[in-house]
Parts: sequence; C-alpha cells; structure tokens
Amino acid sequence: MRIFDAHCDVLYKMMLDPTIRFLDDQELHVNLRSLMKSNVKIQTFAIFVPESVHADVKFNAALYMIELFYSNIMKPYPEMQLIQSRKDIQKLKINEIGAILSLEGCDAIGNDLIKLKTLLRLGVSAVGLTWNYANAVADGVLEKRGAGITSFGKKVIDLLNDAQVSCDVSHLSERGFWDVMECAQYPYASHSNCYSLCSHPRNLKDAQIRALINKDSVIGITFVPEFLSSKSSATITDILRHIDYVCSLGGENHVGFGSDFDGIDHTVINLSSAKEYDHLVNELIKHYSNIQVEKFLFKNMMKRIPVKS
Repeated sequence: MRIFDAHCDVLYKMMLDPTIRFLDDQELHVNLRSLMKSNVKIQTFAIFVPESVHADVKFNAALYMIELFYSNIMKPYPEMQLIQSRKDIQKLKINEIGAILSLEGCDAIGNDLIKLKTLLRLGVSAVGLTWNYANAVADGVLEKRGAGITSFGKKVIDLLNDAQVSCDVSHLSERGFWDVMECAQYPYASHSNCYSLCSHPRNLKDAQIRALINKDSVIGITFVPEFLSSKSSATITDILRHIDYVCSLGGENHVGFGSDFDGIDHTVINLSSAKEYDHLVNELIKHYSNIQVEKFLFKNMMKRIPVKS
C-alpha cells in the first residue's frame, strides 16, 4: 500500500552534516532506499531552522536547506519528483516518489512577506507558522503567554490562502490554532497526536481535532514517543490507540501520518526508520479494513493538498 508521510527532518540532518548521502546513509531514518522498500509514495521534507541560529542568518539557513533539497535529493535521483499540487501526485509514475517541501516555523522570514514569497517560489508548498516558541507570526505551544496570531501573521495566512498553500497548525499555541481555523483555507496538522491520550503540549485537544475534522482536514499521527505515551517507550500499539481515538471523534477520513523521522533521537519500538513502515502496515491491516488502511496511509493526507487551478 502507498504511504504519504507528512513530516521528516532529513534536511536538518543534512544541514548539520552535508556529507550525508540521501541514497542509503544509515544516519538517516529516511533515505531513498528505505522509501522505496516501504512504498512511501509521498515524503514531506521540512525546512527547520533551529532556535540556536542567529536571527540575521535564519533566512540564509532556510535557503541553504532548499539548496540541499534540490542538489542532494532531487537532482541525483530521478525517482524523486517535486510535488506542489494534487495534479503532480496524479502524474507520478510507478517507480517515482513525490517530494514535498515544507517550512516548519516562519522564524526564517522575520517580518518580511517577500521572504515568504521567495520560499514559495522556490517550491515550498506547506507552511507551519511556528515551532515551539514565539516569532513575528504567532506563539508556539511552549511560549508561556500563549498568544495567538499577530497582525503580521494574518497577512501571512492571507498570502498562503491566495497561493493555495497549506497552513500547518502543529506547534502552534492553542489560541493561535483557533485563529488559524478562523481564517486559513487549507489548515492541517502535519505531526500531532491526541492530548486526551497523552497530555503533551504538542498534542491536540478534542475540540481541536473536531475542528480539523469539520474543516475536512487531516491530522498526521506522529511517531514521537513522548507524544504517543507517558511511558518511557512507545509501541505501534500506541500509534493505533491514537488512530482509534481520532476515529472515535468522527475522524476516519481525517487520519494520516507525519513520522517526524530524523527529527527524533528515540523511535517507536519496531518502527526505527522508514524501512520498517511495513511493521505498522501489518498491524493496521489486523485491525482495520483495507479501505480504511488505504485512507490512513495515503488518501486522507493526499486530500489536504490543494488542487490548484
């Protein structure tokens, strides 16, 4: 079965170590060989500029990761094809893998819309407004004041709407989430789980999950152990628990996956990298119909991709 993974941090690892080879480097949870082995048809690559990077060079860091994306992932491997719309997915050949470029947090653009427009022109087709803390757009989930979207943030969302670009609510403060739901046309959660099952601030509360469902959007269940379970480790059974919970809220058509591979040090037991996706698929098939599993793995996440005229 085809898989759509809505989040990984390969580009961040490549920024830290440009010698990493995307083909088969064992330093990566996600590489070309593992994607092909597991039938991952669409992989999203996040541009994540960490807090430690000085504000004056954050935009340059984002540009550098985009260069890594094209020069180290896309150019050497003709199997990889850039995805910017649903039509691009439909054009993929059997042996091709779609690559989506996303921005994880708008820190890199400061308060400059031209910088965001530049990133969109360079191929970014999904934008998360924050990481965990505050920037000029909004507050993240760990910012103590818990503010929402700024006036500049509203301009950012208007730009994303006009460009038909998805707006990622993962990492947003709760108030910021509700602001986005009021004005974003293409909201989704790339990698977030259920707060009711695991009370981590990065997880979504029931009302937030229902709001995404009502928007006909999708929630990417993530493999971050701390977001899956309060125990010292997490299992594939924990992933199924979060899927079940979203479904219990009416979300069968709104569950996807955003692994966060290469952005995590510890992984789910028996799901240590993309090459082990088959372990998850086998467990899903035991508990759900093939139609449901196809939705969870691919179809639900695909529908959050704007058609674009």
